[in-house]
Amino acid sequence: MNKEILNAAGIDADGALARLMGSEALMGRLFRKFLEDGTFSALTAAIETQDKEGALTASHTLKGMCGNLSMDRLYGLFTEQVNRMRSGDWEGAVGMMPQIGTDYEEAVAAIRECFG
Repeated sequence: MNKEILNAAGIDADGALARLMGSEALMGRLFRKFLEDGTFSALTAAIETQDKEGALTASHTLKGMCGNLSMDRLYGLFTEQVNRMRSGDWEGAVGMMPQIGTDYEEAVAAIRECFG
């Protein structure tokens, strides 16, 4: 595992390890599960179809997953997006998707590089 690659992608590698009692093996398993998860695709689809409830559910799920895995940059973005959705700022929430998409792809690439 290369902590610098993860950190550069907005993932607090040391924080994730601390949450997982220092187990790099567990960290690898959980990050690989994140790569297999379809919630980001569900968020994108919900936004494309203007399914506000589905988008909120997916964004909230991603917020939790990113928080648990110390994916701090994405956690912050999803937190803001969920807050915008809940306050009725749909356009603002949707407007965040280009940045979220870029940061998501960067995190995915870093995870693939470090954990396969």
